[in-house]
Amino acid sequence: MNPRRLRGLMRKEALQIVRDPSAIAIAFVMPVVLLFIFGYGVSLDAHKVPLAVVVEQPTTQTASLIGGFEQSPYFRVEFAASLAAARARLQQRRVNGIVWLRADFSRKLLAGRAPTINVIVSGTDANNARILESYVQGVWQTWLTGRARARGVALVLPVQLDSRVWFNPALRSRDFLVPGLIAIIMTLIGALLTALVVSREWERGTMEALFATPATMSEILLGKLIPYFLLGMGGMTLSVLMARWLFAVPLVGSALLLFAVAAVFMLAALGMGLLISTVARNQYVAAQIAVVVTFLPAFMLSGFIYDIGSMPAPIQWLTHLFAARYFVTLLQTLFLAGDIPAVIVGNLLALLLMAAVFLGLTWRLSRKRLD
Repeated sequence: MNPRRLRGLMRKEALQIVRDPSAIAIAFVMPVVLLFIFGYGVSLDAHKVPLAVVVEQPTTQTASLIGGFEQSPYFRVEFAASLAAARARLQQRRVNGIVWLRADFSRKLLAGRAPTINVIVSGTDANNARILESYVQGVWQTWLTGRARARGVALVLPVQLDSRVWFNPALRSRDFLVPGLIAIIMTLIGALLTALVVSREWERGTMEALFATPATMSEILLGKLIPYFLLGMGGMTLSVLMARWLFAVPLVGSALLLFAVAAVFMLAALGMGLLISTVARNQYVAAQIAVVVTFLPAFMLSGFIYDIGSMPAPIQWLTHLFAARYFVTLLQTLFLAGDIPAVIVGNLLALLLMAAVFLGLTWRLSRKRLD
């Protein structure tokens, strides 16, 4: 290992990065765009859900109950003259649910009998349907509690539910999505960018020129690894700053540990990118392999959006083959829960193992030969 040759190769890669607008765009522009899209445009929360309300016999009791729906930030109440009109709106997807109060609602309530509230929810989106149903039950429970308090009696329920939400008490999906998105960004920077850049050198013939120099294969690989590692960590720093100060995502854990974990994942992603470039020496083929092997698994099978525990058992086992799975778990834990050794140690060791495997395979398969 010649330090002077290594510095020259690193300088060559740094100049190539500076002169290549696509590399700068992937490292710094793309994280900003993705964070804005997922931070502001994508939300798993339900707010201002259109809800049709049918009241067959308006009374003081029905008005107070409907007032609870109108005051809730989760609903946008639309009154319908009849159940048929409300169903027509539901079929046309103008509303997501219907609350139907029959004509005998107040009479049964005043007589001490249990009135019936009919709730119809659109099940085209099962997740939103479950959320909407729970919100309706919450409004109903709040109304019953307020009515009992106004009468000076205690609300008797068979089971008293006392719920507490840990790690994300505001239940903001943004706090869950933005940390996971950092794993997607670093996967693109580390694997996709590296695979494209190295395969481009094969196409342009500059790799053959490098092979004609006295530089060893280890020096060539390190000369490419170090600049793109620094570029990826720069994108990571930008993403963390935006998550913390623009989207107000809390960082409960150690920032130093966060960047240490990110550095290990970056090595694994760079190893994947370099390994792809040794197999595919064409930019188009390298891009297709990188998307299928790195980006799609990071997006679909890492727990970024879809819960791994809800997947079939074979798919759950398959997720262990992708580094993003461990990194997403570490990011969400460090951002929302803190420094939890039981979670951090195992996932960090898995990332170290994968980084060693990918970099080792790359070094093993890379030779100063054109065949």
